[in-house]
Amino acid sequence: MGSETGQENERPVHGVFVDSFSLAKCQITNAEYALFLSDTGLAPTLCWSDPDFNHPEQPVVAVSWFDAVRYCEWLSSVSGNPYRLPSEAEWEYAARGGFERKLFPWGDEPPQSQPGYSECWLKGPEPVGRSLPNGFGLYEICENLHEWCSDWFDAGYYSYSPDRNPPGPDTGTRRASRGGSWRHHIKISRCAARSSIPPEFQYADYGFRIARDGKHT
Repeated sequence: MGSETGQENERPVHGVFVDSFSLAKCQITNAEYALFLSDTGLAPTLCWSDPDFNHPEQPVVAVSWFDAVRYCEWLSSVSGNPYRLPSEAEWEYAARGGFERKLFPWGDEPPQSQPGYSECWLKGPEPVGRSLPNGFGLYEICENLHEWCSDWFDAGYYSYSPDRNPPGPDTGTRRASRGGSWRHHIKISRCAARSSIPPEFQYADYGFRIARDGKHT
């Protein structure tokens, strides 16, 4: 976990073990989030009516960390299965797709080498499931938008984090996020790249995907 060539908060590179878990193949879409809104009566996101962001197959954006957690709680209730946000460690493991110490899910080639790079993300995120999947079958895992993680964020966490199932710091003011964003100059992030914002913020380049303990199909 981590990178010697990235930001200071990605060091030191260290080995991490995580228990078996499952991660959604795609980011949660507007269509999926609409079911949650309909069932709970909660207000839609700030971008819900914006044509650049409201295609049913686009990932839902402008959800706060609290919104993402509330969605997981709702889905757990209606499905009978315990869904949650992934930890940073789980997310990075999943993003690597089986490649150890590679920069990106596909290897070390730059993002601009990926098919359709220059034609994507012109006004917002792309519909999910359109990119090439990584080695674990995950789509858009380092691109499209930042994905909330469960952890509080601490730039120095790697210097004292446990080597098994690191949960993040006990407290903080910002929640961790991972992945690149349609609005950045370089739109696909490295697997080890870390980011964070306060959990109440609702940005048009923030969304999420869900996780569960154990292996599932």
